Amino acid sequence: MKFPYPLQEGRLIRRYKRFLADIELSDGTHVTAHCPNTGSMRHCAEPGSRVWVWDSGNPKRKYPLTWELVEVDQQYLACINTGRANNLVAEAIAGGVIEQLADYAELKKEVADGEGSRIDFLLQDPDKGSVWIEVKNVTLLEERGWGSFPDAVTARGAKHLTALQHRVANGERAVLLFCVAHEGIERVRPADQIDPEYGRLLRQVVQAGVEVLAYRTRICPEQIQLVERLPVILD
Repeated sequence: MKFPYPLQEGRLIRRYKRFLADIELSDGTHVTAHCPNTGSMRHCAEPGSRVWVWDSGNPKRKYPLTWELVEVDQQYLACINTGRANNLVAEAIAGGVIEQLADYAELKKEVADGEGSRIDFLLQDPDKGSVWIEVKNVTLLEERGWGSFPDAVTARGAKHLTALQHRVANGERAVLLFCVAHEGIERVRPADQIDPEYGRLLRQVVQAGVEVLAYRTRICPEQIQLVERLPVILD
């Protein structure tokens, strides 16, 4: 996925009120940007970090700038805009990057599951049947390349796991797909120390037949791509 606009570089001053970030651009201008991330952004919002934003050019927006990328530990790029994950996954499925989800006839987005939830994608094929896919964005890097999800307690995430389990009980495939938007992450695990209930439920639904995949992104200020599978460790 190429950014359809050039990103501007700056330095993070602070992230606050969850959806706002004060940034000093490379020309010295101080701006407030929209932060499109509802999580804690642990280790991804350190003051002084290099960041990249894009300018919507929309005078009707209170905050025309949107924060997209951050450099973590002065070496790894991460995409903090969680709204990018679904587009990246859709592009990767269409391009055959995700082998486990390749060669389906139709892809639908934001599909109601009939039980009060919407699941990110539904793949359908007359020969292969259907696959329900829920996407989660992973940016929490911990020690030795471990990436953890979630970075904050997520009741919504737990609801999605239950919805996937219901699809398996209905005789269909269901996949939880971690979009790892952090170049320093080498493997993924549930963040039991942050949300133990999510970790418990994740292991439960996997035992029931829900599949779990993780794919890492390659990131630069010009584009982001899903490029390779990573291991998911539940033990």
